[in-house]
Amino acid sequence: MQRMRSRVLIGVGFAALLCSIHPALAQTAPPLGTAASFSVLGGQTVTNTGPTIVTGDLGVSPGSAVTGFPPGIVNGTTHAADAVALQAQSDATIAYNNLASQACTTTYGVPTDLGGSTLLPGVYCFASSAAVTGTLNLDALGNSNAVFVFKTVSTLTINSGSSVVVINGGNNCNVFWQVGSSAVLFTTSTVPGTIIALTSVTLQTGASLSGRAIARNAAVNLDSNNVGGCASGSVGPPPGGGASGGPTLDSFGLAILMVLLAVAGVFAVSRFTS
Repeated sequence: MQRMRSRVLIGVGFAALLCSIHPALAQTAPPLGTAASFSVLGGQTVTNTGPTIVTGDLGVSPGSAVTGFPPGIVNGTTHAADAVALQAQSDATIAYNNLASQACTTTYGVPTDLGGSTLLPGVYCFASSAAVTGTLNLDALGNSNAVFVFKTVSTLTINSGSSVVVINGGNNCNVFWQVGSSAVLFTTSTVPGTIIALTSVTLQTGASLSGRAIARNAAVNLDSNNVGGCASGSVGPPPGGGASGGPTLDSFGLAILMVLLAVAGVFAVSRFTS
């Protein structure tokens, strides 16, 4: 009886250990490739009004229209319908599809306003649209590598004066928004992370994005904004890989792995104690 109790406890211990690491494996930063150096990347146009500051590269492809710079300032390189912008759009598509394929840890079935919430690292999926009115806190739990992924079938709306804030040691650059149509940051709102929208990204007057605004098919529209802070020339992990480029497991795969390792642990202890 004592041996059996020991085997069960060790098996449970294996499962508990795997459960503790599961949140870190459930969501991963997508491969950005050459898109990593861009803070603004449009599909057809990039337009600007007012003294916008873009920290990082600015590009457009397959369209070629970039307007409003100056008075806007680009602290990087502008690529209009050149090979660099074309490759960046291709890499952005890979990143968009990578985010779309990640398994949901939380799913919302109706249009959802996340204002007033505090969320932990994970993949948050929306059957239609997502919005923030007020403040949304993203709690990294002391882990600077914590990743937050938001996936909407339709729109993302950050209402006027609202903010998304990464707290407890997190990194703004580890927040990703995969938007099925268009994203709008209304006046004086603040958002961290990389927005990759299928159609367009619009920042109204005074909105701030600590990351990247990427529109795959249409426009990025700016108006007296600050955009950037996550752009770099480094190439992200290859498609399908995690931070180290290796394969990752979804929630179902991790559940199977937990069971198998728990059984293996019980078997090993059984052999050792018999």
